[in-house]
Amino acid sequence: MLKLDDVTKEFRIGAFGGKSVAAVRNVSFEVVPGEVVSLIGESGSGKSTIGRMILGLNPVTRGSITFDGLPVRAGKEYYRHIQGIFQDPFSSFNPVFKADRVFAMIKDTYYPDVAEAEWARRVAVALRDVRLNPDQVLGKYPHQLSGGQLQRLLIARALLLDIRLLVADEITSMLDASTRIDVLNLLAELKARGLAVLYITHDLSLGNYLAERTVVLRGGRVVEMGPTERVFGDPLHPYTRELLSAVPRLHEPWDDAAPVDTCPYHERGGSGGLVEAEPGHHVACAELQRCLRP
Repeated sequence: MLKLDDVTKEFRIGAFGGKSVAAVRNVSFEVVPGEVVSLIGESGSGKSTIGRMILGLNPVTRGSITFDGLPVRAGKEYYRHIQGIFQDPFSSFNPVFKADRVFAMIKDTYYPDVAEAEWARRVAVALRDVRLNPDQVLGKYPHQLSGGQLQRLLIARALLLDIRLLVADEITSMLDASTRIDVLNLLAELKARGLAVLYITHDLSLGNYLAERTVVLRGGRVVEMGPTERVFGDPLHPYTRELLSAVPRLHEPWDDAAPVDTCPYHERGGSGGLVEAEPGHHVACAELQRCLRP
């Protein structure tokens, strides 16, 4: 369904844009129907940039992103099948419009010929599917609703379209623990209906909870990917093991230029190639045996 093939994204920097920096480098992976894929990495690893390219919000510098074999092209028909939900739900709503305005815009754009009564029925069904009471949310402004309610409103909006892939970018990071689990369980229910989800997160526990496959990013490159139980249960790349074993230390950010003694990836992995260590389990290392645990 969705395929990224050797995707690189560079941004121009400097007073006259004479220099460039690569935010994403040679990234390749796929998302198939009914699958949840976790895209995991620290801040600045390129996770959100990948999500924005998939949504057509940023162009690809090199490589390709295809959906059903066709190049990604932002537009009405593309967004009928692919939708994104972002970290801050409040930023996704106009503060001067009530919540029902979100659904009115969907009707005006995609279903102008649907009768008002039928549309109201569809909206009510979508809201109940995400465990919201239409009478309690539709007539309210965004500031009158919680973050969890707003995230569910955005998911309900996506359900009103013929959506096949949801790009969920850190959608639980601003929610409290109980609401976070509710939203994750909702994504799991949508997956059971055949919806594919790209779940972008820096939280390994949530990625492990939800996804069948995991892609680990570091410095804009994929360093390991495979079935979640293998990546978490038998991590091969030292960076993945670092993520899984270390308590987060916000005052000690990882230096992308620093060498890693146990793995030659940082000296020889410039091509971004992956070695298949076992069926379906890939790791970025030119000499795999040096990445394995002793």
